[in-house]
Amino acid sequence: MVNTINKSDRLKFTGASTQAWYGSLDTVAFDEAGIKAKLLNLAQPCYIVRSNNQIGATNEGYTYTANNGKSGQAELLTATPPLSTSQLGDASFLDFHQVKYAYATGAMAHGIASEELVIALGKAKILSSFGAGGLAPSRVESAINQIQQALPAGPYAFNLLHSPSEPAIERRAVDLYLKYGVTTVEASAFLDLTPNVVYYRAAGLSLNSHQQILTKNKLIAKLSRREIAIKFLQPAPTKILKELVAQNLITELQATLAEKIPVADDITVEADSGGHTDNRPLVCLLPSILELRDEVQEKYGYQQPVRVGVAGGISTPQSALAAFMMGAAYVVTGSVNQSCVEAGTSPHTKELLAQAEMPDVMMAPAADMFEMGVKLQVLKRGTLFPVRAQKLYELYKNYDSINEIPAVEREKLEKQIFRRSLNDVWEDTVAYVSTRNPDKIHKAANNPKLKMALIFRWYLGLSSRWSNSGEKGREIDYQIWCGPAMGSFNDWVRGSYLSEPSNRKVADVADQIMTGAAYLYRIQILKMQGLQLPIAFHQYRPSQF
Repeated sequence: MVNTINKSDRLKFTGASTQAWYGSLDTVAFDEAGIKAKLLNLAQPCYIVRSNNQIGATNEGYTYTANNGKSGQAELLTATPPLSTSQLGDASFLDFHQVKYAYATGAMAHGIASEELVIALGKAKILSSFGAGGLAPSRVESAINQIQQALPAGPYAFNLLHSPSEPAIERRAVDLYLKYGVTTVEASAFLDLTPNVVYYRAAGLSLNSHQQILTKNKLIAKLSRREIAIKFLQPAPTKILKELVAQNLITELQATLAEKIPVADDITVEADSGGHTDNRPLVCLLPSILELRDEVQEKYGYQQPVRVGVAGGISTPQSALAAFMMGAAYVVTGSVNQSCVEAGTSPHTKELLAQAEMPDVMMAPAADMFEMGVKLQVLKRGTLFPVRAQKLYELYKNYDSINEIPAVEREKLEKQIFRRSLNDVWEDTVAYVSTRNPDKIHKAANNPKLKMALIFRWYLGLSSRWSNSGEKGREIDYQIWCGPAMGSFNDWVRGSYLSEPSNRKVADVADQIMTGAAYLYRIQILKMQGLQLPIAFHQYRPSQF
């Protein structure tokens, strides 16, 4: 039995109609479920018609002007053409990266954005960045081999995480990417251009037979500040290029070509996100960077303007559509992917993320930039990490060495936070840091403040690894990078099959967000043409395809 819409929930039309619709009335749905099914059939046009004072929807039939002498089956009120998810965003992003739509997933360090995650998305023709930050070169090398074997034609990307205190780590990553022909890199957390990121970009430049510049090495820069954006929007600095030429890392031709193109092909504007973030509001940040991009484009006249996408807060169809309507070339998700089955996070961490609400996040000291006072956004629900990490930073600010810390506080450190003696922690720190940056250990021998920072970073660094590996007994210390988007996502999927972490697959989440965004765009088109729809039609809930 078909239930028609209640009188108070009926579709209403306030526009003017001059068209007629002809077709079988059997194809017109007048009930709520039927109308929504027609609206969700994005591959077909949707006609809103009125017959016998009832408004319905159909994907079939044809239209013509009402005063042409023909008698239509129904009055055509309005209509929308077919709408594909590939129409959202900038079409050049699809062509450039060879993907099916303007959606990507950002890198989450320590392999949270795992090989399995990148491969699953790549096979679905969605761009994903492997979380290489914080991993040993051998681990990154293994990931390159595995991903390239599974995705010989792509798409995939690898993260290049800025390491201001350890530039050699950056350089080793670049060397690996050039050695294995990784042609798309996501550069994130950069405070300035470094020779390493310029080296990667310039080393892939050449000319084709038509004397056009070919950019083999594609660069996506993730940032949140205009002063950083301008550096990636402009050509590489001549000084850095000359130094690279002098070191025989790039040729004179490559240096010349690098002065004619922007450092980045794409800029991902990062708003209020998990991990490293400035907590910037997207509605203010994106227009500012778009304006800056346009100014630079007018100055340099690049053949292809730099695309500007967004990250931070993208976790629902509404947020994705809002970004596209504001002019984003593409959208990037982050936090929500950590709760998916392919992510390199432990089952316990996935469960905590699936329970998170929007207020369940806070800022805490970052391990990689601890001494600089840089913070990142983490989950506070179910873990004491952010409170304990903040305590460590307060001790670092207030004292110049471990020995200056009162005995009572040192005892708390050993028993409650480290669960080991400070001497044992220092021995572990020496063993670890010696393999990455032995000079730092030598400096710490004569710098007690640095030694204290390294001891505190032992906890900050391990806490994220405990979260990923599922370290038993350390659950209360898990460091889980997370933004408020996680809570928004959980609100959206509540009651659907995606409410369970075991059902969350990254490609499926991407399809649901993009399909929902396209559906909501169709609803907005109809609304702007005078169709008033009940509240039920303004929601898209995840449903298994």
